Amino acid sequence: MTPKETAIQSFLDRNGLGFAKRVPLAGDASARRYERIVRPDGSTVILVDTPNPAEDLLPFVAIGAVLDRIGLSVPAILAANPESGLALQEDFGTETFSRLLAEGADPQPLYALATDAVIELHRRWPAGEAERLGLPVYDAALFIEQVMLFADVYLPVATGQPLSDRDRSDFETAWRAVVPGACAGPQSLLLRDYHVDNLMRLPRDGVRAAGLIDFQSAGRGPVAYDLISLLEDARRDVPAALAEAMVARYLAAFPDLDAAAFRRSCAVLGAVRHTRILGIFVRLALSGRRGYLSHLPRVWRLLEGQLAKPALGPVADWFARHLPPHARADLIVPEPV
Repeated sequence: MTPKETAIQSFLDRNGLGFAKRVPLAGDASARRYERIVRPDGSTVILVDTPNPAEDLLPFVAIGAVLDRIGLSVPAILAANPESGLALQEDFGTETFSRLLAEGADPQPLYALATDAVIELHRRWPAGEAERLGLPVYDAALFIEQVMLFADVYLPVATGQPLSDRDRSDFETAWRAVVPGACAGPQSLLLRDYHVDNLMRLPRDGVRAAGLIDFQSAGRGPVAYDLISLLEDARRDVPAALAEAMVARYLAAFPDLDAAAFRRSCAVLGAVRHTRILGIFVRLALSGRRGYLSHLPRVWRLLEGQLAKPALGPVADWFARHLPPHARADLIVPEPV
């Protein structure tokens, strides 16, 4: 038995689950692992195992307490051993929004519920709470740092050579021309990975019917980010009419918000997210996790949709010069050695 497995078994023993059935669950792009623990009576809890408790388990607990307090649904923490990176949390079941959509559920009520949860978050998240918790600030500097992953990982694979210092500098300059304006509006808690894979439908009333399960990387940032993350999903197509209806739904909830500025922020932050995700998916493929490559065409379509908007002019010009459309769809990522 490995030291980690010994720690897990000891943790389960201390919580009366030493002989419970353990069922591994599919993970995500992170290093966290999850198991469903089945008690003798058939009830279940989720075991979380993370190698970076200070970076995700502790923030998850702290942020979750505030989200619960303001009326949103998050998994209750039943037991935790931060030193070992282990926790037991409430099991929200198997009805992710993505599973329901794959089974033919009407997308409109699900996306409306997800949008309403964002609205409630932005209405009720306490001012200054992110700072009190010491959460990261998602500002222009951080977003620009994130998109540089595309320059450093994606482009060398796409072109067969590293980006020159001059071209890399021009790439950064183009983003610096557009990102600060997108971050200048209202701020709230930014959940960061807000999409249908990370939402669960629960038998609860109102916005509490949306279970939030992935917010350990949350911080303070522009309010447009989570909505565009939901509506421009790297893993599935969202009909344009539905996406537009959800943007309108959000804007109707905040009549004093500058709608044009909000839409510009959606465009720029959407482009930031897509560019970063292209880099992440290629980096994962280079390490052997190649399943994400199937999503590249969709992410490129989403990115190109935003690059066509006036707010992204400088960035669109850079892409046109250095990676024109005909060179984007033929990416071949070499197998890891």
